[in-house]
Amino acid sequence: MSILRIRVAPLRAFPALLVGAALAAAALPAPALQPAVAETEASGPLTVPELPEGTPEELLAFVEGLLPPKQRPSSREEMIAYIRGVSRVAVQAADKVLAQVGAEDPLRVTASKLKLESLGALSQLGEEGAEETMTAFAASLANSPVKELALEAKRMQLVSEAREIFSTGKLDGVGGLVQKTATLMQENPDDQQTAALAMQLAGVLEQVPGGNELAVSAMKTFGPIMAASGDPRIKQLAESFDGKLRLMALPGNPMELKGDLLDGKPFDQAAFAGKVVLVDFWATWCGPCIAEIPNMKTEYEKYHAKGFEVVGISLDEDRAEVEKFVADNEIPWPIIFAGKGWQDPIAQFYGISGIPQLVLIGRDGNVITLDVRGEKLGEKLAELFKDAG
Repeated sequence: MSILRIRVAPLRAFPALLVGAALAAAALPAPALQPAVAETEASGPLTVPELPEGTPEELLAFVEGLLPPKQRPSSREEMIAYIRGVSRVAVQAADKVLAQVGAEDPLRVTASKLKLESLGALSQLGEEGAEETMTAFAASLANSPVKELALEAKRMQLVSEAREIFSTGKLDGVGGLVQKTATLMQENPDDQQTAALAMQLAGVLEQVPGGNELAVSAMKTFGPIMAASGDPRIKQLAESFDGKLRLMALPGNPMELKGDLLDGKPFDQAAFAGKVVLVDFWATWCGPCIAEIPNMKTEYEKYHAKGFEVVGISLDEDRAEVEKFVADNEIPWPIIFAGKGWQDPIAQFYGISGIPQLVLIGRDGNVITLDVRGEKLGEKLAELFKDAG
């Protein structure tokens, strides 16, 4: 996102902060608040210096130097305060640059994008007036003759609209938002940031109550546009949508499993015919996955003799590490292992983008539900085995 030789740090550091949580209208995720720390660390509290006087180039270079921070924050709260301070200073710097450069100066694009994204960060952090200022500024740039600036402004307008929709909990406006996003994608089929915005929107819809059908509709709308892109990364997003749609369509339909087990032998799905089967996409490095295992073991011990099976699908890459974990934790069920991480063939086919992902299959071979984490597993199994001896 750099212009000329100036690389403005917030334009690199803030997009994930702005888009993901903005669409969800939720609290900031901790990873977004942990940018890399400069190798040379100072001592004392983490503070943002005041903006000095200088030329446009010097002002932008000053902002560039604020991220990553020169020292590690002592707490999440300190990191939030630092990002807020950087965002404020970045807006000040952008305003000064815009006041000094002409309409045709390339630095005007840099400063405008810096101001947009910094206002977006402040809005997400709850800064009073930031949302209104950002919305008005984005509107003033949406018809800019500079294509990349107009595109940035239109993306920010979509983020702002999404934040408003999700903050109310009312999804009536989602259809219009999806269509606006699709139109922007069609106008810019090779733009990765617009495609990522669409991906984020569909992902958030999956998570909000009552959003599943809207998520499916969004994926079906965005997928063909992404598939027609000339950018291979965007085409991969289309494939991910295809897989996610397969996953979401599983309830009431069979799920095909194939691959090799940890010991190298082929997995035989036919051996599980007529049984209730829990499929667990997991990894040894996944904390929430590990947290599910004790409950799964409890239910396995309770219902295994009555026809309950578990099949793990490991998204690890190191076979020895998985074997050690299985042995140390006395995991009694088979584990399908390809050693390809997120590129695991089954995970790819079903568009698995977050783990643990549990899938419960009934005795008839059809999927019952994708939602059986925690206590829900025991409740569902008690219902399925209530007549078992």
